[in-house]
Amino acid sequence: MKVKTIALTFKCEKFVRADANKLRGYFASRFGEFDLVHHHINDKFFYRFPLIQYKILNRAPLVLGINEGADLLQRIHEGIYHLRIGQKDYEIIEKTISLKTDDFGISGNVSTYLFSYPWLALNEKNYDKYLRLGSQAKKKKLLEKILVGNILSMSKGLGYTVPAPVEAKIINIKEVETSLKGNPMLGFLGTFSVNFEIPDYWGIGKSVSRGFGTVKRIDKQ
Repeated sequence: MKVKTIALTFKCEKFVRADANKLRGYFASRFGEFDLVHHHINDKFFYRFPLIQYKILNRAPLVLGINEGADLLQRIHEGIYHLRIGQKDYEIIEKTISLKTDDFGISGNVSTYLFSYPWLALNEKNYDKYLRLGSQAKKKKLLEKILVGNILSMSKGLGYTVPAPVEAKIINIKEVETSLKGNPMLGFLGTFSVNFEIPDYWGIGKSVSRGFGTVKRIDKQ
Protein backbone atom coordinates (compact mmCIF):
# COMPACT_ATOMS: atom_id res chain seq x y z
CA MET A 1 0.00 0.00 0.00
CA LYS A 2 1.28 3.47 -0.89
CA VAL A 3 0.75 6.29 1.58
CA LYS A 4 1.44 9.99 1.29
CA THR A 5 3.31 11.57 4.18
CA ILE A 6 4.44 15.08 4.98
CA ALA A 7 6.97 15.89 7.68
CA LEU A 8 6.73 19.55 8.67
CA THR A 9 9.73 20.50 10.80
CA PHE A 10 10.48 23.75 12.58
CA LYS A 11 13.79 25.21 13.65
CA CYS A 12 13.15 27.77 16.36
CA GLU A 13 15.41 30.43 17.83
CA LYS A 14 15.61 28.36 21.02
CA PHE A 15 15.12 24.74 21.98
CA VAL A 16 11.55 23.70 22.71
CA ARG A 17 11.36 22.42 26.28
CA ALA A 18 7.79 21.17 26.27
CA ASP A 19 5.94 18.01 25.33
CA ALA A 20 4.16 17.36 22.06
CA ASN A 21 0.74 17.65 23.69
CA LYS A 22 1.32 21.40 24.03
CA LEU A 23 2.32 21.59 20.35
CA ARG A 24 -0.90 19.76 19.53
CA GLY A 25 -2.77 22.29 21.66
CA TYR A 26 -1.38 25.18 19.64
CA PHE A 27 -2.49 23.64 16.34
CA ALA A 28 -5.91 22.81 17.83
CA SER A 29 -6.47 26.42 18.85
CA ARG A 30 -4.99 27.86 15.64
CA PHE A 31 -6.77 25.50 13.20
CA GLY A 32 -9.70 24.28 15.27
CA GLU A 33 -12.07 24.22 12.29
CA PHE A 34 -10.29 21.11 10.97
CA ASP A 35 -11.23 17.87 12.75
CA LEU A 36 -8.04 16.13 11.62
CA VAL A 37 -5.96 18.63 13.61
CA HIS A 38 -7.48 17.91 17.05
CA HIS A 39 -9.30 14.56 16.55
CA HIS A 40 -12.60 15.75 18.00
CA ILE A 41 -16.08 16.10 16.54
CA ASN A 42 -18.57 18.20 18.50
CA ASP A 43 -16.18 18.18 21.49
CA LYS A 44 -16.07 14.38 21.52
CA PHE A 45 -12.87 12.51 20.76
CA PHE A 46 -13.17 10.18 17.77
CA TYR A 47 -11.17 6.98 17.80
CA ARG A 48 -9.20 6.42 14.63
CA PHE A 49 -5.57 6.29 13.66
CA PRO A 50 -4.49 9.97 13.80
CA LEU A 51 -3.59 11.32 10.37
CA ILE A 52 -1.85 14.32 11.94
CA GLN A 53 0.69 13.56 14.67
CA TYR A 54 2.74 15.96 16.77
CA LYS A 55 6.31 15.33 17.92
CA ILE A 56 9.07 17.11 19.81
CA LEU A 57 12.24 15.29 18.76
CA ASN A 58 15.66 16.55 19.82
CA ARG A 59 13.94 19.66 21.20
CA ALA A 60 12.54 20.55 17.77
CA PRO A 61 8.86 20.46 16.73
CA LEU A 62 7.75 18.08 13.97
CA VAL A 63 4.21 17.65 12.64
CA LEU A 64 3.48 14.57 10.57
CA GLY A 65 0.63 14.36 8.08
CA ILE A 66 -0.60 11.12 6.52
CA ASN A 67 -2.84 10.95 3.41
CA GLU A 68 -5.65 13.47 4.09
CA GLY A 69 -3.55 14.82 6.96
CA ALA A 70 -0.72 15.48 4.51
CA ASP A 71 -3.13 17.33 2.21
CA LEU A 72 -4.27 19.50 5.10
CA LEU A 73 -0.72 20.37 6.22
CA GLN A 74 0.08 21.44 2.66
CA ARG A 75 -2.86 23.86 2.84
CA ILE A 76 -2.15 25.41 6.24
CA HIS A 77 1.61 25.39 6.77
CA GLU A 78 2.28 28.68 4.96
CA GLY A 79 0.19 30.52 7.55
CA ILE A 80 2.41 29.44 10.45
CA TYR A 81 4.93 32.16 11.32
CA HIS A 82 5.51 31.42 14.99
CA LEU A 83 4.59 28.77 17.54
CA ARG A 84 3.08 29.15 20.98
CA ILE A 85 3.79 25.98 22.92
CA GLY A 86 2.45 26.01 26.44
CA GLN A 87 3.07 29.48 27.82
CA LYS A 88 6.04 30.27 25.59
CA ASP A 89 6.30 31.82 22.15
CA TYR A 90 8.89 30.50 19.70
CA GLU A 91 10.10 32.40 16.68
CA ILE A 92 10.52 30.15 13.65
CA ILE A 93 13.84 30.72 11.89
CA GLU A 94 13.50 27.83 9.46
CA LYS A 95 10.58 25.69 8.29
CA THR A 96 10.99 22.57 6.19
CA ILE A 97 8.25 20.55 4.54
CA SER A 98 9.11 17.14 3.13
CA LEU A 99 6.55 15.29 1.01
CA LYS A 100 7.06 11.59 0.29
CA THR A 101 5.18 8.56 -0.95
CA ASP A 102 6.00 5.64 1.35
CA ASP A 103 5.34 1.93 1.40
CA PHE A 104 3.11 0.68 4.21
CA GLY A 105 2.22 -2.92 4.88
CA ILE A 106 3.36 -6.50 5.03
CA SER A 107 6.77 -7.18 3.55
CA GLY A 108 8.81 -10.13 2.41
CA ASN A 109 11.77 -8.59 4.23
CA VAL A 110 12.32 -7.97 7.92
CA SER A 111 13.07 -4.37 8.91
CA THR A 112 14.47 -2.99 12.16
CA TYR A 113 13.00 0.05 13.91
CA LEU A 114 13.92 2.26 16.83
CA PHE A 115 11.45 3.86 19.20
CA SER A 116 12.48 7.54 19.12
CA TYR A 117 9.95 8.41 21.83
CA PRO A 118 8.44 6.16 24.52
CA TRP A 119 6.00 3.52 23.34
CA LEU A 120 2.87 3.33 25.51
CA ALA A 121 2.20 -0.37 25.10
CA LEU A 122 0.16 -1.06 28.22
CA ASN A 123 -3.42 -0.31 29.13
CA GLU A 124 -4.81 -0.83 32.63
CA LYS A 125 -5.59 -4.50 32.01
CA ASN A 126 -2.35 -5.62 30.45
CA TYR A 127 -0.30 -3.38 32.79
CA ASP A 128 -1.35 -5.58 35.70
CA LYS A 129 -0.63 -8.68 33.64
CA TYR A 130 2.80 -7.34 32.69
CA LEU A 131 3.71 -6.69 36.34
CA ARG A 132 2.68 -10.22 37.36
CA LEU A 133 4.92 -11.86 34.77
CA GLY A 134 8.06 -12.95 36.54
CA SER A 135 10.66 -13.29 33.85
CA GLN A 136 11.92 -10.82 31.29
CA ALA A 137 11.36 -13.43 28.59
CA LYS A 138 7.64 -13.60 29.40
CA LYS A 139 7.37 -9.81 29.50
CA LYS A 140 9.08 -9.61 26.12
CA LYS A 141 6.63 -12.11 24.62
CA LEU A 142 3.68 -10.09 25.91
CA LEU A 143 5.13 -6.88 24.46
CA GLU A 144 5.69 -8.58 21.09
CA LYS A 145 2.04 -9.67 21.06
CA ILE A 146 0.93 -6.12 21.91
CA LEU A 147 3.19 -4.71 19.20
CA VAL A 148 1.58 -6.95 16.57
CA GLY A 149 -1.84 -5.85 17.81
CA ASN A 150 -0.82 -2.18 17.53
CA ILE A 151 0.30 -2.71 13.92
CA LEU A 152 -2.95 -4.49 13.05
CA SER A 153 -4.99 -1.67 14.62
CA MET A 154 -2.99 0.93 12.69
CA SER A 155 -3.60 -1.03 9.47
CA LYS A 156 -7.34 -1.24 10.14
CA GLY A 157 -7.45 2.52 10.77
CA LEU A 158 -5.91 3.12 7.35
CA GLY A 159 -8.20 0.67 5.57
CA TYR A 160 -5.38 -1.78 4.87
CA THR A 161 -6.16 -5.50 5.07
CA VAL A 162 -3.06 -7.36 6.25
CA PRO A 163 -2.70 -10.36 3.90
CA ALA A 164 -0.29 -12.46 6.00
CA PRO A 165 0.76 -12.88 9.65
CA VAL A 166 2.71 -10.03 11.21
CA GLU A 167 5.81 -11.37 12.95
CA ALA A 168 7.47 -8.97 15.38
CA LYS A 169 10.52 -9.53 17.54
CA ILE A 170 11.75 -7.16 20.22
CA ILE A 171 15.53 -6.89 19.98
CA ASN A 172 16.07 -4.84 23.12
CA ILE A 173 13.72 -2.94 25.36
CA LYS A 174 13.90 -0.86 28.52
CA GLU A 175 11.26 0.58 30.78
CA VAL A 176 11.15 4.38 31.07
CA GLU A 177 9.07 6.68 33.21
CA THR A 178 7.01 9.17 31.24
CA SER A 179 3.74 11.05 31.64
CA LEU A 180 0.55 11.65 29.71
CA LYS A 181 -1.53 14.72 30.53
CA GLY A 182 0.37 14.99 33.81
CA ASN A 183 -0.26 11.38 34.79
CA PRO A 184 2.75 9.07 35.30
CA MET A 185 2.99 6.28 32.73
CA LEU A 186 5.26 3.35 32.01
CA GLY A 187 6.77 3.57 28.53
CA PHE A 188 9.34 1.60 26.58
CA LEU A 189 12.34 2.50 24.46
CA GLY A 190 14.33 0.09 22.33
CA THR A 191 14.42 -1.63 18.97
CA PHE A 192 12.32 -4.26 17.24
CA SER A 193 12.17 -6.08 13.93
CA VAL A 194 9.07 -6.89 11.93
CA ASN A 195 8.05 -8.06 8.48
CA PHE A 196 6.16 -4.83 7.93
CA GLU A 197 6.95 -1.49 6.27
CA ILE A 198 6.32 1.46 8.60
CA PRO A 199 7.24 4.97 7.38
CA ASP A 200 9.64 7.01 9.49
CA TYR A 201 8.21 9.06 12.36
CA TRP A 202 4.87 7.27 12.46
CA GLY A 203 3.57 6.45 15.92
CA ILE A 204 2.59 3.03 17.24
CA GLY A 205 0.42 2.29 20.28
CA LYS A 206 -1.42 4.71 22.55
CA SER A 207 -1.49 8.51 22.18
CA VAL A 208 0.45 8.62 18.93
CA SER A 209 -1.04 12.04 18.11
CA ARG A 210 1.01 13.32 21.08
CA GLY A 211 4.23 11.80 19.82
CA PHE A 212 4.28 8.55 21.76
CA GLY A 213 5.55 5.41 20.04
CA THR A 214 7.35 7.30 17.26
CA VAL A 215 9.49 4.90 15.22
CA LYS A 216 12.37 5.28 12.81
CA ARG A 217 13.81 2.57 10.59
CA ILE A 218 17.48 1.95 11.36
CA ASP A 219 18.52 -0.74 8.90
CA LYS A 220 18.45 1.41 5.75
CA GLN A 221 21.53 1.25 3.56
